[in-house]
Amino acid sequence: MQQMKENKIKQGRERTFQRVLAMHDLSGLGRSSLMAVTPVLSVMGIQVCPVPTAVLSTQTSGFTGYTFVDLTDTIPAYLAHWKQLGMDFDCIYSGFLGSVEQIAIMEAILQDFSDERTLVVIDPVLGDDDALYDTMDDTMVAQMRNLIRFADIITPNETEVKLLLGLPMHQKLYAEQLTPYMRQLAELGPKTVVVTGMQKQDGGHCVCLYQRVSENTPVCAYIDYQELPVRYPGTGDIFAAVMIGGLLRGDSLDVSIKRSADFISAVVADAIAADEPVRDGVQLEKNLYRLL
Repeated sequence: MQQMKENKIKQGRERTFQRVLAMHDLSGLGRSSLMAVTPVLSVMGIQVCPVPTAVLSTQTSGFTGYTFVDLTDTIPAYLAHWKQLGMDFDCIYSGFLGSVEQIAIMEAILQDFSDERTLVVIDPVLGDDDALYDTMDDTMVAQMRNLIRFADIITPNETEVKLLLGLPMHQKLYAEQLTPYMRQLAELGPKTVVVTGMQKQDGGHCVCLYQRVSENTPVCAYIDYQELPVRYPGTGDIFAAVMIGGLLRGDSLDVSIKRSADFISAVVADAIAADEPVRDGVQLEKNLYRLL
């Protein structure tokens, strides 16, 4: 499961270090988005170059009265400077995109900064718990469906699978039933589909993987992990960052996913043991050593 664009993530550049462009929002309080992605990838030895889409005083889950500054209008000049400098990236990763304009900017980033050696990871952040997020609508779903065609890897959750494929929200999907739906997502363009947080029919949980190795020989895998009873904000961002870090260090996709899932279980378990407010997020900092 290590082949991606002919092992493009292993093809060297003139730099002696790996570099990721991460397009995401920045929340001053809360272990999510860039506040999670940056330390995870940094401790794994990878430089993070953030493209902040907005700055918030806190992450939004569990908080009220937070401040919000939309940076959409500032991003084109920001990127133009990078283009002038000749910046290049081993991976381009997008998380929460808050508007149609930001999705268009992400498409421009891929046009200007990616080549055959660039790993493109898109987390199609649209909703959870069988509902769209408050900031999303049908237009955003349609635009995200268009964006993922440029991806090497997408990392939707169960709700986002339904949204991208137009499935009924009330339809329960179990891991054992997911292969045809992952195939449909791959047919939209991405070469690899990684569906997080899936429940199995026996009550267990796993990450589901579908990879188009060739037109007639897809690879499917189900990677088990320990599901814990509390759901914390930011775990999807951490999962994607650990997976990307593993791939850029040369690990196989299934090994990188397993590390991500196990790391999430560890940081959630520590947060439960510490009895901290869910809105503060997982115990990230004290567990970063696990990624060394």
